[in-house]
Amino acid sequence: MCGGYMGAAQEKDVIRFEEELVMCGICGFIGKTKEEIDREKTLNAMMDRIIHRGPDQEGKYLNDSVALGFRRLSINDLDHGMQPMYNETGDVAIVFNGEIYNYPELRKELEAKGHVFANNADTESLVHGYEEWGTELLQKVRGMFAFMIYDMKKDIIFAARDFFGIKPFYYSNVDDVFVFGSEIKSIIEFPGVKREVNDAALEQYMSFQYSVLPETFFKGIYKVPAGHYLWFEGGKMDVVQYYDPLMQPEKKPEGLEKTVDEIEALIHESTNAHMLADVEVGASLSSGVDSSYLVSEFPGEKTYTVGFLDKESKYNEIRYAEDLCEALGNKKNISKTISADEYFDSIPKIMYFMDEPLADPSCIALYFVDELAAKDIKVVLSGEGADEFFGGYNIYHEPFSLAKYQKLPKGLRKGVAKVAEKMPRVKGRNFLIRGAKLVEERFIGNANLFSVKERESILKSDLTHVTPAEIVAPYYKKCEGLSDIAKMQYIDMNFWLQGDILLKADKMSMAHSLEARVPYLDKVVFEYAKYLPIEYKVTDTTTKMAFREAAKRHIPEFSASKKKLGFPVPIRVWLKEDKYYNKVLDTLTSDVAKEYFNQDEVVKLMEDHRDGKADNSRKIWAIYVFLIWHQVYIEDENAKMPA
Repeated sequence: MCGGYMGAAQEKDVIRFEEELVMCGICGFIGKTKEEIDREKTLNAMMDRIIHRGPDQEGKYLNDSVALGFRRLSINDLDHGMQPMYNETGDVAIVFNGEIYNYPELRKELEAKGHVFANNADTESLVHGYEEWGTELLQKVRGMFAFMIYDMKKDIIFAARDFFGIKPFYYSNVDDVFVFGSEIKSIIEFPGVKREVNDAALEQYMSFQYSVLPETFFKGIYKVPAGHYLWFEGGKMDVVQYYDPLMQPEKKPEGLEKTVDEIEALIHESTNAHMLADVEVGASLSSGVDSSYLVSEFPGEKTYTVGFLDKESKYNEIRYAEDLCEALGNKKNISKTISADEYFDSIPKIMYFMDEPLADPSCIALYFVDELAAKDIKVVLSGEGADEFFGGYNIYHEPFSLAKYQKLPKGLRKGVAKVAEKMPRVKGRNFLIRGAKLVEERFIGNANLFSVKERESILKSDLTHVTPAEIVAPYYKKCEGLSDIAKMQYIDMNFWLQGDILLKADKMSMAHSLEARVPYLDKVVFEYAKYLPIEYKVTDTTTKMAFREAAKRHIPEFSASKKKLGFPVPIRVWLKEDKYYNKVLDTLTSDVAKEYFNQDEVVKLMEDHRDGKADNSRKIWAIYVFLIWHQVYIEDENAKMPA
């Protein structure tokens, strides 16, 4: 909601008003610069960079040591509600991006303790909540959020990011000035921030396909991880975890029927909680059970889908979306088929909005879905999170498929794997290699592109030689004793979910000034899902077992039982066509590309893919979008949005 009031620091008369719903972008800097700068001009430039997050209005606060900026996308009355927002005495300020769904309960509790509220916006519950509970406020809230509170009396910065990483928060320390923003592009407007490529981020990106380190692709610019807060006091900064999405599956289920009843009630309640808006709410719709179930639950009418090639192609989900809407009877599907030219032409602009390279081809598809939705609505529901919470990814079957093979002696399996690694890429080869490894060795999340050996042969930049297994090892240590499937869920929630799924969901929706809400990714939903027995999540024949049973009560069998596709994009097809093959090859053999990559290896990837020797499409795509990002943010002197 991000609503607020200008506060005692800027108004003598406080105006009371009804509930305010907005989505927004935040930015600013705290501290005195060593060299004098035009503080207001700098803040304005930072705010202008994120105008897409809030094109309706702006708010700001400036003094000799504090500059806070706010861009506002209104979902209700434009005449009221603005940030930065303050407490009654004007010495605690906040800028906030997100929604606090239980703020009425928080407000009631805080008023009972003597706090005086000036309006009915959820933002104010965070200000008074900080005054009353400090960092313990985070244990009480339910919602999605990224906020920065500045306590002027105590000179304390308190910033936090929500439990699962739905909303982003970036920061940098520039000559003892704390600079922050909803997006990196805002931070790079601050004087003294250099746009230098972080080679360590590129090294891990080659395996994970997204930015996985606390330090972003820009040296010196960091992100607050999901479920963490930042506390800056007395010149010392601490980043502290306050929420850990660790699975604790019960050994004995209470019964499938009862579990399905509970899941059904849970999804219904969370969907309703996420419907809070005075404007029309729509929903993204694919062919999968997650979005289909969500569409059946939400009371709106409009759904949005994109596809590729023709309607009968496996890369086009429009026909499934139309069939579902027809079966439900009260829904309307609005769709678009994206051409290859549209897809490729959009990449520079999309990398601009993403801030960092993301090698997930579905990111571009999501951009077009949100563009389609934004023509009609300001709020869209989306089905992210159900796979991580309820066990939906196809890879979660792997422990079942490997079970019998892994009963063989480990030494024997290791020997077979060494032989298999030297074999051509034939069916069964990967099974033999992965079956020789523990889950801790083979699983780093839903994406795993280049092996360590491959990336070290192709990269020319400085290498840390830190392996992906070393990156995820601390997280595996936290979930020792759990089943392999529960471990995989935990890794995905800490890496894949926040590094890929939620990042593109936020950046692509906000690129179109569209608020995306994710009802499955709710703390209340997780606190239930984490106790679900593994056999109610993944079996040897299905994924999301209990969740699918709940969905079957609301949607047709063809949707509830459909195997997960992800967001299919025909990259592998296009890269074999001369037009796009040559377009990508030109970029991959450019002078800049030669600074980062071994050209012989890159050309071989391209040729082997075109000749059908291997499907290298995802590896090629990772290199290509990094180089497009590099053109936008590093080579362009001003790093402005491409036309």
